[in-house]
Amino acid sequence: MTRLLTLVYAIATYVLSLAVLVYAIGFFVDLSVPKGIDGGSAAPIPVAVGVDLLLLLLFAVQHTVMARSWFKRRWTLVVPAAAERTTFVLAATAVLALVLWQWRPLPGTVWSLSGPPGALLLVVYAAGWALAIGSTFAIDHLDLFGVRQAFRFARGADSPHPVPFTERGPYRLVRHPLMTGFLLVFWAAPTMTVGHLLFAAGATGYILAGIAMEERDLRASLGDVYRAYAERVPALIPLPRVAGRRLRERA
Repeated sequence: MTRLLTLVYAIATYVLSLAVLVYAIGFFVDLSVPKGIDGGSAAPIPVAVGVDLLLLLLFAVQHTVMARSWFKRRWTLVVPAAAERTTFVLAATAVLALVLWQWRPLPGTVWSLSGPPGALLLVVYAAGWALAIGSTFAIDHLDLFGVRQAFRFARGADSPHPVPFTERGPYRLVRHPLMTGFLLVFWAAPTMTVGHLLFAAGATGYILAGIAMEERDLRASLGDVYRAYAERVPALIPLPRVAGRRLRERA
């Protein structure tokens, strides 16, 4: 029964996370969603800024704490190890849903582009989502969302299946293509309001801090393998020299 419940828990969480991600695609460009980043009830500027910063802080704390090895060790004393990743995904999904629901708009427009420039930014925005989602398949999409661990557990394999270090697809060009995709999503806005700018700046700051912590953990766990990888491949922005060499290697 524990194995079956773990599998149901993982699948339900996966479906929920996809639904919230689909909503987020429309949220950042105010497209086909009930409430976009510039919609919702207005509040006094100090209140709006305070609420928005608290939401960003909550998201950062949840991701940072639950990604640490000490939390994982303690949590797996309560639930099967196969449910640890699912719990992280569920918590991240819940916090993201809260951010999308409670985000307060801020008045003022930083830039507003229409015509070809605005259309180009929408193309970049779509490319950002494609890169972010596509990069999860370049490693192990189902493992990242905790589904593969639950399937293995349901089949009787008690130990989680470790994902080996891999260097393919966008990971040949940058070390963190998922984060590169999200940066494109946050900044490629045809209309950049003050509220949107606050989100983009805050999220960018967390991404940079999160990458630093993740790189520290990867160097500790993978050693020279990751150090050599970091020397060859840039973190977020593909350099023309590196990108050209990688494409030639693939050819």
